Amino acid sequence: MQADFSRPVLAIDTSTSFLSLALRASGQTFAFHEDAGNRQSALILPQIGAMLAEAGITAADLGAVVYAQGPGAFTGLRIGAGVAQGLAAPFNLPLVGVPCLDAVACQISAPCVLAATDARMGEVFYAWFDTENHRRLSDYQVGQAADIVPPAGCAEPQGIGNAFALGDKPPFNGTAQMPAAANYLDLAAGGRYPATDAAHAGLLYVRNKIALTAKEQAERKGAP
Repeated sequence: MQADFSRPVLAIDTSTSFLSLALRASGQTFAFHEDAGNRQSALILPQIGAMLAEAGITAADLGAVVYAQGPGAFTGLRIGAGVAQGLAAPFNLPLVGVPCLDAVACQISAPCVLAATDARMGEVFYAWFDTENHRRLSDYQVGQAADIVPPAGCAEPQGIGNAFALGDKPPFNGTAQMPAAANYLDLAAGGRYPATDAAHAGLLYVRNKIALTAKEQAERKGAP
C-alpha cells in the first residue's frame, strides 16, 4: 500500500497532553495544536471535521493519514491510532506511523542528537540520531535520564524534547521543544516510513509497564 502525498494528507499526534492535527491540502496547511489534557477524545473528531470542512474536502479525498506511533502517553497514543484507523478503514486509506522520537529529533539538524521525552515514573523515552543524514544511531529506549550515554563517536551531543524540562533531565545541553503534527506530516512525506492498511497499523511501545503500583508510589514519596 502506497501513501499518495499529491493528495490531501492528515496528520494526528496525541502522544502527549496536546491534541495536534495538521491537514495539508492544495498547497495549504491547516493546523490545530492545543493542550487538551483528558479532552483529547472529545475534541479530536470535531476538530478533524472542522479542518476538512475548512479545506473543502472529506476523508474520502485523503491520500493518507499519518499518526504518532509512539513511544508516548499510553492512552493518547491509542486515541490517535484508533481515530486514524477509523478514518482510514471505510475508504481503504494508507496509514503511515511515524515514531515520536523521530519527530522530536527532526526539529534540529546535527550529527549527534538526543531526542528525549517524559515517560513518567521517573524515566524518559530516548534515542540517538544523526539528523543531518537521516539516521537513527540507537534503539528506542526507556530509562532514567542520568543513565543515558551517547553512542561511540558521538561528539558534542545536542538534546531536544520535553525531558529537558524535567528536574531530572538528561546530562546534556538541550531544549524542551516538542514537535507538532506538521512535523510528523513532513517526515512521512519524505517516504522513509512504510504505509499500511488500517488493520495492520500498530503502535511502538518500549515499556510494558504503564503505571507505578501503590506500594511503589508510596516508596517514592518517602524517598529522600
